[in-house]
Amino acid sequence: MKKESDIIQASLTTFRVAEALKHLEGAGVTELAAHLGLPKSTVHYHLQTLMEAEFIVADDDEYRIGLRFLDFGEFVRDRVELLGAAEPALRKLAEETGEIASLMVEEHGRGVYVAREKSEGAVQTSFHTGKRVPLHQTSAGKAILAFTPRERVEEIIDRHGLPGKTPNTISDGDRLFETLDEIRERGYAYDDEEWHRGLRCIAAPIRDMDDQAIGAVSVAAPLSRTRGDRYRRDLPDAVLSTANVIELNMEYS
Repeated sequence: MKKESDIIQASLTTFRVAEALKHLEGAGVTELAAHLGLPKSTVHYHLQTLMEAEFIVADDDEYRIGLRFLDFGEFVRDRVELLGAAEPALRKLAEETGEIASLMVEEHGRGVYVAREKSEGAVQTSFHTGKRVPLHQTSAGKAILAFTPRERVEEIIDRHGLPGKTPNTISDGDRLFETLDEIRERGYAYDDEEWHRGLRCIAAPIRDMDDQAIGAVSVAAPLSRTRGDRYRRDLPDAVLSTANVIELNMEYS
């Protein structure tokens, strides 16, 4: 009889296989096994489980994520209460700044982008709805952490660490807490090429009645378009105004 821990581990491996397929944008058994460091027989077993449940599809010898995940994603998205209050303001922010506007929430100690609006002239980035990122690497994530109880922030750091993404990423706990103090004082956060080289972001927290962050709104733009007053005044004012509108929409919806 299988132990409960063995069953849990097997289930976790199935999810690891699905995540690897997403990361690799489709792969065969051999490539997946090498990527995950698992025997090909194990990978094949979990692929067949996912196929049987109709979560993946196969083209010849390559497997890829199936459309059933889309159904789950749309279901979850429709249940995020913040979205209804945020989406009109997010579209306006993207139009007014000419950049990419995003909405992030925290889940399991990660930042999750739940909405994204892109203006016609905005730069291409790897941000997409559903993308999960370490909170300390982004302006939106730091804005959320700044208005989260310190005990919870410490739990997140203990669980996920402070991995670096670029040379500018804050990877020291003391420095991060100093930065969060500064964010609380001024009300918004910067990401100065901390998540992606050549990209800057500015974010403001969306807070509830207890002054705790329930999300954050951000604008991302290339380094060449974020200099001087635009970076230090115009874009911060825009995200602060948008966050305020969303907070009011939440309160009176």
